[in-house]
Amino acid sequence: MKLPRRKFLHFAAGAAALPAVSRIAWAQSYPTRPVRLLVGFPAGGVTDVFARLMGQWLSERLGQAFVIENRMGAASNLAAEALVKAPPDGYTLLQLTSTNAINATLYEKLGFNLVTDIAPVATVYRGGPGAMVVNPSFPPKTVPEFITYAKANPGKINMGSAGSGSSAHLYGELFKMMAGVDLVHVPYRGGPQALTDLIAGRLQVTFDPLANTIEHIKSGQLRAIAVTTASRVALLPDTPAIAEFVAGYEASGWQGIAAPKGSPAEIVDRLNKEINAGLAEARIKARFADLGYTAFTSSPAEFGTFIAEDVEKWAKVIKFGGIKPE
Repeated sequence: MKLPRRKFLHFAAGAAALPAVSRIAWAQSYPTRPVRLLVGFPAGGVTDVFARLMGQWLSERLGQAFVIENRMGAASNLAAEALVKAPPDGYTLLQLTSTNAINATLYEKLGFNLVTDIAPVATVYRGGPGAMVVNPSFPPKTVPEFITYAKANPGKINMGSAGSGSSAHLYGELFKMMAGVDLVHVPYRGGPQALTDLIAGRLQVTFDPLANTIEHIKSGQLRAIAVTTASRVALLPDTPAIAEFVAGYEASGWQGIAAPKGSPAEIVDRLNKEINAGLAEARIKARFADLGYTAFTSSPAEFGTFIAEDVEKWAKVIKFGGIKPE
């Protein structure tokens, strides 16, 4: 039977609108089963801690388990690749970090493009502080003294890190580039090993995330010369920022949550709304403060822009240092 033109147009318009209505209803009922939240690092680390904090919040808010899956390997590349290959249905997410932005240039053959092959959902924090820490017996006590000492002793200061291309390595390379000093990079298989040697005096400096060093600083085993963020942090209010002496220096970690490219916008937006609500909760903000971090909210689009800018920033440092993955 042939429909009259007016009825046909009305029918066609209703059919076209149906998928949108279905998508909204789908988003409102999401999730109907457990959601995997991939973490590219071991349990107990900084990334894992924040993933579990946000996963618990989302479980409480959305009524389904957000299961943390530690998919270690290749500095979080395996977890990122698993996300990219997952169905874009909202049931596989990734705890994305600044390490992923570094990896985008560090690894030449990733098999995916971080900027174009994911759907940014929400930031969790930005400005995660690092600390320029030394053994207490090391003579320089300030950044200017350190720079003067390093220029008088080129190639004689050992700078430890959790491995080639790690955040601690890149923070140190940025310092070398901007301060014009020659430090010898000593890569380890992990941050704890580097800190052990720094405490023992076999290293002179690291630029490690503050969450990894704060207890050693408090105990007096290590001395913080400066923090790597653009300004001072509440956890070490009397410790200056490197930027107070090296204009424009800023190196900080961040974390957020991402979904596979093509994930329904309605689900991405709902997750963004719930994550941002969690970051405003007093108990979650207090936990962030205990770890020396400040929650940071954004829209999916804002997070995407930030990721692209961070990839570009670290690409310049990697080129300067001629850095290759281990």
